[in-house]
Amino acid sequence: MEKPVKHIPNIDSTLRSRDSIISMPKVISKASGFMIKGRRIKSILYSNDVTVISNTNADAILNVYPFTADMAILESILNVARMPVLAGIGGGLTSGIRCATNGMTADQKGASAVVLNGPVDEKTIKLVDSYIDVPIIYTVLDYERDLVSLHKMGVDIFNVAGGKDTAKLVRHVKSFFPVDEYPDVAIIASGGKNEESILETIEAGANAITVTGYGLAEELFHKKMQHYREDHELY
Repeated sequence: MEKPVKHIPNIDSTLRSRDSIISMPKVISKASGFMIKGRRIKSILYSNDVTVISNTNADAILNVYPFTADMAILESILNVARMPVLAGIGGGLTSGIRCATNGMTADQKGASAVVLNGPVDEKTIKLVDSYIDVPIIYTVLDYERDLVSLHKMGVDIFNVAGGKDTAKLVRHVKSFFPVDEYPDVAIIASGGKNEESILETIEAGANAITVTGYGLAEELFHKKMQHYREDHELY
């Protein structure tokens, strides 16, 4: 007897239909995902634009930027996000006690995880781990760090940002953490610009994929404006 084809009802609203939000690429559904506080995360939108963050179907938001970590910025993101926020707290110039207190504040305000920059020193990782309860995400930029040691210090998730070599770097990270020995270590990684590169990154071992939000709102806006020009029945 053939199994019935599973049908998933899609319930849209008039103002927030699938065509009116920033949707994540469907190929990301092939990723295994990872769990934080009972929520499964596969797609992660990298954005600090509150209008985009408020109108996306991503499973989580990656809130990092090239400036000193500012908890006022994080608070504005948390106010509009309808999903978990992974908050950057420093790790480069911002280190030591300041980074750890940023982590504690982010934890208390409602961030679901904190993100440390690639250059972070071991003392700072240990301090952050002692100050917070939420998971620590470490940003992997190259092949130089002893990732197993970082995991023992408190890192739970590795965020791979290797540009065009991301899939290769994901495989490198994965080699440190076979599932039978480290079942609860997760890898997230940037997916690139097309479905082929996203799928390659997933097959390399990434549990979740980050999608860059820059330009997505403008692209959607241009499509809407073109639709308004062509569909005169709207007026």
